[in-house]
Amino acid sequence: MRKLFLSAALAVAVAGAAVAADSPIDAQRVLADIKVLSSDAFEGRGPATEGETKTIAYLVQQMKAAGLAPAGDPKPDGTRAWTQDVPLARFVTKGPVNVSVTENGETKTWTQGDQIAIRAAQTGVDHLTIKDAPVVFVGYGVKAPERNWDDFKGMDLKGKVALVLVNDPDFETGEGDFGGKAMTYYGRWTYKYEEAARQGAIGFLVIHETAPASYGWATVKNSNTNEIFDVIRKDPSEAHAPLEGWVQRDAAVEMLKAAGLDFDALKKQAQTRDFHPVALKGVTFSTDYAIDAEKVVSHNVVGQIKGAKYPDERVFYTAHWDHLGVGLPDARGDKIYNGALDNASGTSMLLELARAFAKGPKPERTVVFMSVTAEEKGLLGSEYYAANPLYPLATTVGVLNMDGVGPNGLAHDFTTSGNAPLTLQDDLIAVGKTHDRYYSPDPRPEAGSFFRSDHFSFAKRGVPAISFGGGRDLFEGGKAAGDAKARAYTAEHYHQPSDEFDPTWDPKGFVADGTLLFELGEKLANSREWPAWKAGSEFKAERDKTAAMRK
Repeated sequence: MRKLFLSAALAVAVAGAAVAADSPIDAQRVLADIKVLSSDAFEGRGPATEGETKTIAYLVQQMKAAGLAPAGDPKPDGTRAWTQDVPLARFVTKGPVNVSVTENGETKTWTQGDQIAIRAAQTGVDHLTIKDAPVVFVGYGVKAPERNWDDFKGMDLKGKVALVLVNDPDFETGEGDFGGKAMTYYGRWTYKYEEAARQGAIGFLVIHETAPASYGWATVKNSNTNEIFDVIRKDPSEAHAPLEGWVQRDAAVEMLKAAGLDFDALKKQAQTRDFHPVALKGVTFSTDYAIDAEKVVSHNVVGQIKGAKYPDERVFYTAHWDHLGVGLPDARGDKIYNGALDNASGTSMLLELARAFAKGPKPERTVVFMSVTAEEKGLLGSEYYAANPLYPLATTVGVLNMDGVGPNGLAHDFTTSGNAPLTLQDDLIAVGKTHDRYYSPDPRPEAGSFFRSDHFSFAKRGVPAISFGGGRDLFEGGKAAGDAKARAYTAEHYHQPSDEFDPTWDPKGFVADGTLLFELGEKLANSREWPAWKAGSEFKAERDKTAAMRK
């Protein structure tokens, strides 16, 4: 046993030394950037705040120092800016958010952030008043004709508030028409709000449960009770119902009980296509609050190393620079959501990858480094770029996204957000094997991570795109230690003020993960490969439309 222990310890030391010696990634620079970007001085990097101003200035400064060229919006003189303007609508609640529920004549007051988390209305109104609206339980709120599934069954929801379950109908059982445990887009709360608008409901309230949501109530509260952003829309009501929010499970259970209904029984019914909406007799919902709405301009930061041979073909590295800014205080009274891991870490790795490419031989294809805004508000920065690309999507070779580069030290494995049926993921796996690292499928496919990172804005338009994740099978402690660290982060730090820089983070993991990302990008930038979606992927047809533009 002692001999095995010594061998394992030696393996850790040797692996760490080998990575440090062979890699172009300097973990100390990555850590230094994380420390700066997640400091209180940057005020949580909220879009359209002083925190954004400081963040953009820092990113541009670092890209200039690395030797990149600006690759943002075109300027009148034919040169490029360092940024792409991203026009957004910002919505903020003003004053108190009054909420009450009437159950069989008895009125109960709910507190914003406790029983409920209401998002500032995004329909362009300056005041939202809902008085005694009927409440209807609509199961998972899914309408999927291709699956012969309709939770609404013709129910008229005009003027009504719908209660809806989070995730999709397969989550509880792990089998059925929605991919088993792996969440489909129908399980995302974003889809449910979109469907609320299509159904004409006055609002949807998503019932929060930690397991199917994949995060606790603190994350819901902190993400939904601060500023809300959206892209500029000609008719916001086509995409948003007046009321969008989350309700605590216990509060929802009490509402249903007051109407003579059992939550668990209804959930079981909702897992079948025979489910019909159920009105909550004797229950009504009311809210009243003011909204401050304005148009703002945020920014994506874009730098590049121009290709020596194929400059019009581009490999993209992306990471979102934003976090939640300043919000509700935690138990310590801390109101700054520093976002060290999410996503100062990914942004800092993007900067270090830029330095590594700039120091090496000039790539044959152009390599673009883009740090996007408003990911925390719904992938808005990447969505804006993908809808208004600075460079053709057809000749974008692939997108390598980084959202939370782990500080847990060396791991035997690595992963991606969701299992992409994509040759780009195969390329990543092949690079990993050269470092004796193996690919682990997304450890939480039920969390719908594929739809929650900026690569999705590109993927749904056909661009090969993946979001890299560090492994959990750690050299020190194995998978048990990695899983424990992941659970602790989600429960105690994710979207909370405690996501702060930690000087005890092990730098070896940053080096190892950065090395894989660098070598994959280098391979793509110096080859004639065009990564492709595999047969059966829902994104393949869109990519195939532009096949003639790729040689």
